[in-house]
Amino acid sequence: MPSESILKEKKKIVEEMTEKLKSQAGVFVDYKGITVNEDTEMRVKLREANVDYTVIKNRLMKLAIKNVGFDELESILIGTTSLAISDEDSISPARIIKEYADKLPNYFDIKGGFMDGRVLSVDEVNSIARIPALPVLQAQFLGTLLAPITSLAIVLKAIAEKGGTPADADVEVSAEQAPAQETKEPIDEAVETPAEESPAEAAETPAEEAPAEAAAGAVDEKPAKKTAAAKEKEEETKEAIE
Repeated sequence: MPSESILKEKKKIVEEMTEKLKSQAGVFVDYKGITVNEDTEMRVKLREANVDYTVIKNRLMKLAIKNVGFDELESILIGTTSLAISDEDSISPARIIKEYADKLPNYFDIKGGFMDGRVLSVDEVNSIARIPALPVLQAQFLGTLLAPITSLAIVLKAIAEKGGTPADADVEVSAEQAPAQETKEPIDEAVETPAEESPAEAAETPAEEAPAEAAAGAVDEKPAKKTAAAKEKEEETKEAIE
């Protein structure tokens, strides 16, 4: 019969396993035949992804899965068993374990797993393993959000570049045509000057109108002279009669 200290130690291990099963996700693995170098390489990769990897005893794990209600996993707890779990990234355990299961198909097999309190079959674990890592997903999501903004910026830049070239050309053409326009204006003024020479017209107008005014004056003066002569004759005739 095990001593009290051994029983306490096993109880502690079961409690620790129970807490691990409360993590976000985990994958159970049959690791028979894996070499030390392969095991070390895999552990380093799991550690870099913040995934905890532990070899477990099936009998103690059966007690732990009952504590969290994962009774469906009891049937897979045969042979050699290890557990890869993560409380930060639900995808990493399945993705890395699947990578080594494909790399070492003869002696590294996935038994099953769990995620967010739900038991997963081998097929479900393999499907989850195909999902990209969290940093990749974040980059893809960010790229999706920025895609419309990036496209708009490209379009605006193209419009600005396309619209800016003719505008520059117009400025250059205007600058080249400016002297010609300045030369043309004095010519136009010179041509129009004769039509606007009011002094000449003013001089001609009195010259043409003077004879007419003189004739009118002469006509007015003649009747005045005749009237005076007639008056004198009338007076002379009157005196002769008297």
